[in-house]
Amino acid sequence: MTRISGDWLTAGATQAVMDMLEGAGHQAYFVGGCVRNALLATPVNDIDIATEALPERVMDLAAKAGLKAIGTGIEHGTVTVVSDGTPYEITTYRRDLKTDGRRAVVAFSGDIAEDAARRDFTMNALYADRNGTVLDPLGGLDDLQNRRVRFIDDANARIREDYLRILRFFRFHAWYGDPGEGLDGAALAAIGENLNGLAGLSRERVGSEIKKLLAACDPAPAVGAMVQAGVLGHVLPGADASFLALLVHFEGPRPADPIRRLAVLGGPDPSEKLRLSRADGRQWNMLRGEMADTAPVAVLGYRHGATLAVDIALLRAAIFEQPPAGDIDEQAARGQAQVFPVEAADLMPGLQGAALGERLKELELQWVASDFSLTKAHLLD
Repeated sequence: MTRISGDWLTAGATQAVMDMLEGAGHQAYFVGGCVRNALLATPVNDIDIATEALPERVMDLAAKAGLKAIGTGIEHGTVTVVSDGTPYEITTYRRDLKTDGRRAVVAFSGDIAEDAARRDFTMNALYADRNGTVLDPLGGLDDLQNRRVRFIDDANARIREDYLRILRFFRFHAWYGDPGEGLDGAALAAIGENLNGLAGLSRERVGSEIKKLLAACDPAPAVGAMVQAGVLGHVLPGADASFLALLVHFEGPRPADPIRRLAVLGGPDPSEKLRLSRADGRQWNMLRGEMADTAPVAVLGYRHGATLAVDIALLRAAIFEQPPAGDIDEQAARGQAQVFPVEAADLMPGLQGAALGERLKELELQWVASDFSLTKAHLLD
């Protein structure tokens, strides 16, 4: 018997939600990511619960228990119940009646096996009761333990239910697959047959998946497989994954930055294609625009701040296939800390207007070229 554990499982807020359902005679099982991550001993961020109780019944039970209930996706059976400030997404068992590759028409079910069968990958069809005992109706536990990302039953059918599952397949391989093993052949064949379905997905959904994939510890093998399968060219025309593995290597223990990794893929500005936020779009354009700059890292830190300077240095290293020289974090931080010692008032009243601005720029260039060593007195002399 396999069991999961964790503070989230035994928390009073969690058990109160389970009491709400089971106390009224309903089934209640944790499902999906929270079970999968608990089995992998990785952080659990979202807690999903599956039940045969209908969504209106869940709303009614929450009200009686004094818990806040929000019909976040009630037409598809999902109600978010907030217990002690923590949201729990409770979804009624269901089966798909009709799908168009983006959304589904569902029917509610009383059978947990039907609920499991409509999910995407076997490792996501794992359930656990309130005590942590795992229920595995489709053999997902073995796949998870062997780091195998496998579609449930027929990969073609699962993909045609929702073409986003093509991108999810590569994202899950990046996060949970065995990087030393090849990807599932049947899945790749099905993906190749359904590439045109990617065109019908919303840009927001595609962008979200790409960012999640690139946030993995090492997404390079999965992205390489996307290239071979023809997927990357569909979602990011002109992108080139040649330098991604080297960038990941040079990043070392630094936190993964999806936009930095997106920048190394190149191609046209992906802001619209992926519906990036304004901040992400600005970061991508800054990195692509500055990565050819050969200025020292300290100078980049002075101009752009330490974070962007390190990103630019890493991108340069990957593109030119040369390790970064020295401690780029220290160099960038040193540059960011510099303050130009000359102010406009120091040149007045002798200089005014455009001439004043030009002279300030000239002195600043001299100061930067000296590795910030020239003093105010030297510059004004």
